[in-house]
Formats: sequence, structure tokens, C-alpha cells
Amino acid sequence: TKENTNLYHYIQYFNMGTLYQPLESPIQDLKVTIHNTSLVFPSQETPKKPMFLPNIDQVLNFDVQTLHFFNAKPEFPPEIVTERLRIALSRVLVHYDFLAGRLRMNQESKRLEFDCNSDAGAVFMVASSELTLNEIGDLVYPNPGFRQLIVHENIDILEKDDKPLCILQVTSFKCGGFVMGFSTNHITFDGISFKTFLQNLASQAFDDDNNNPKPLAIVPCNDRTLLAARTPPCVTFPHVELLKLDVPIGEELNAKVFETLQEELDFKIFKLNSSDINSMKEKAKDENTPNSKITSFNVVTSYVWRCKALSYDDENNSERISIVLFAIDIRPRLNPPLPQSYAGNAVLTSYASATCQELEEGPFSKIVDLVSQGGKRMDDEYARSAIDWGEINKGFPNGEFLLSSWWKLGFSQVEYPWGKPKYSCPVVCHRKEIILLFPNIDDGINNNNDGVNIFVALPPKQMKKFESYFNKFLLD
Repeated sequence: TKENTNLYHYIQYFNMGTLYQPLESPIQDLKVTIHNTSLVFPSQETPKKPMFLPNIDQVLNFDVQTLHFFNAKPEFPPEIVTERLRIALSRVLVHYDFLAGRLRMNQESKRLEFDCNSDAGAVFMVASSELTLNEIGDLVYPNPGFRQLIVHENIDILEKDDKPLCILQVTSFKCGGFVMGFSTNHITFDGISFKTFLQNLASQAFDDDNNNPKPLAIVPCNDRTLLAARTPPCVTFPHVELLKLDVPIGEELNAKVFETLQEELDFKIFKLNSSDINSMKEKAKDENTPNSKITSFNVVTSYVWRCKALSYDDENNSERISIVLFAIDIRPRLNPPLPQSYAGNAVLTSYASATCQELEEGPFSKIVDLVSQGGKRMDDEYARSAIDWGEINKGFPNGEFLLSSWWKLGFSQVEYPWGKPKYSCPVVCHRKEIILLFPNIDDGINNNNDGVNIFVALPPKQMKKFESYFNKFLLD
């Protein structure tokens, strides 16, 4: 198909920035065989109870798959790693008992909640590939074959309607390397709390001479009532970043945050290196915007927003208002602050808006200031107002596109007994409404992890304009 012909792997260098381009097709059949599928339960008895889910969680009922690749280590062959991970998962489920439970609708409140019933269990799968890790090719470039590394549908040991909240698949490669594939319902974690979960899983994979694990890296805070709406709810801002739907909360379990239309999309990866980002930071400095927060994220977001908005296929594009959405961690922004160990979703959508003419003709410093102000907007009262909005309405983020950043989450910095991952990434889908930021593979030598990879899927005509603007503004 045309979609698959775009999933090729090549690299072409520009004076500034890098663009991945088609050179050869990746191996899409990874020749994976599932050897064993089992349920894993907490290593200690946990209480059976319902768990309240706040409004942030209510609209996140979809699965997220992540992959964590490891090089071979002779002292940790795949069979040893697999058993260590099975035991570690059982241990960590004591502290994350909801992962061994299921999602259900509370018929009284008409809200989703966790049924913390450890008898249901998490799913653990053991698999192998006939390929070596090197034969798979570039791990940064999304490969449709990666879906074979985390099977999350039609699991033979489960009833048809049984939907586990956590699946871990360990797939070994012919070279001795392996990959951990996770599928978790997004209601369970945001990116920050998932990294904490990985750190805790890793800690439970270590054993001392008496076969006792390390203490948890971070004791999770499982009290989700900390993000409950106020009584009565009080919406004090217009929240243009949210779109109201005429559906009672909880009624549609499988609603998507962004609805997609079937259309032909080109797919490309644009790269900014550390020099590009530092240059952007210099351009963002302006005495007229002294309060701008000039961070790597803010300048990259501003740059991508500019290119995306101007690539829009509209004759009257200059007067069109473009809205970029991006996630903000509200843990430190609430009063009192939410514990950093909060084990649920503690991110809300913030936004910046401008006309396309302002984005094209205005100084870059002004665009960065708009993104900066969008982040600053998310204080305690704004966050509480957004949560209360979700108590009164059902709705989703509303904007031209969402910039989803996996750039600084640090999944590949988690230390396991067999070392850190070679690379960690989500299994991605092509969505023109979502642009993804991914880190580089850190080779430990050239500081490759300082840059960022930007995953863009657009209709062909828009992609051509996006690429043109991306290169043009780098040279300005």
C-alpha cells in the first residue's frame, strides 16, 4: 500500500537539521513466535476494592504500547531475563494492584472505575524472533512490524470480553538481545508515572544473596481522589482548548481523543540537533518578551507549530486562527503540589493560538512567548477549573493539532540488572492531528540524545509545504 511505501528508512543530511528519507524497506515480518502466555498476580494478597478515577482519566480509555530494546548480555540470557521480569511484575503488582484488576462502569455514578480484583491478573507473554536486533534495522523509525512485539488482541487465555489493563511481552532475538513490549490502558498511567512504574519494576528485578529485591525506587501514590473535582464544580475559565460533546460522561467507553478520517498520508521524520535548538533559543531572546520561558520544548513546539499551521491547505490561510495543544504536568503546579509519585494521569492540555499571518510574519520570539504563556496559564486555579469542566461536561482537547512529547520522559535511562535500554519508544499510528517528539538513540559517545526527532504525518500536498517551511525557517 502507499502507506507502507512511506515506511522506508533512509537518511539525507542538510546543513542544519536532518530528514529521514526512503532508502530501503524495513523488515516488517519480524518472524515472532509466541511460546507462552500466562496471567501474573500480585506476590502478596491485595484488597479487592473499587478505585475512583478522576475526570482526567475518564477520557483516556485506550491502550498505549511501548517498546524497550536491550542489547545482548552474556550473563543475562533471555530465559533468565524473562523469569526475572515475571517475578518482578508479580512483586510490583502488590504496589500497583489496579494493574491486575479491570476497568468497569459504575452503574450508579455512570463513571469508569478500576475494579482492583487481583484475581483477574496482568498478562505475561514469552516470545522469540528469528531475527537479530541488528537485522530489524533503525529502531527510531517506526516499523509496522513492531506491532508483533506487543500482541494486545485475541489473547487465547482470555475470554473475548476480558480486557487486561497491563500486558508485558518479552521477545528474545537470535543475537541474545530482547525487547520488553508493554500495552497499558492510558487510564493507568501518564508518561511520568509510567517511568516511575518502570523504575519500580526494575528495582524488583534485582535480587540480593538471599533472593530479596531492592526497595521500590519510588513508592507510588495511588490516591486518585487528589484530582477529584471540587464540590460544587466551579469553572472559572472559558477553556477554548476543550470541545464539549453532547454525551453523558462515561457513556462511550471507546471514544477517541481525536477522530481520524481515512485519507492518504505521507509520513516523515524531521530531526533537530542540539545546535539547531540552541540557535532557536538565541532567536527567541527578545527584550520585548522578557518573561518568556525559553526552553528546548518551547522553542521546538513553536517551530513545529509555525510549520504545521502554514502548511494548511486553505486559500485564506493567513487569517485562519491556529491552535497548538500540548500537555502540561500539573503535579508541581497545584496548591498544595501533587506528589511527584502520583501514579495516575496528572497532565492537562494547554494551548497557544495565533493567526497564520502572525505565525509567518511575526518574530520567532513572539511565537515562543505565546507557547510560554500557554504553559504559564496552567496554574492551580486553571487546572482545577479544567477538572471541574470535566465534571459538568464530556469533551476532549480541541485544536488544530496536539504535540505529544516523549522526548524527555527518560524511559531509556531506567537501570535494570542487565543495563539500560538501547532505545525506548511507543508503537505509533499515523495521525495528522498528532505530531510526536521522540529522543534519539543515546550511543553514550556523541551526545545524540541532545536532539529531537519530529514524527509528522500529513496529506502529500501539506507535507511538501511543511518540509519547505521546516528547511526555510532553519536558514532564516
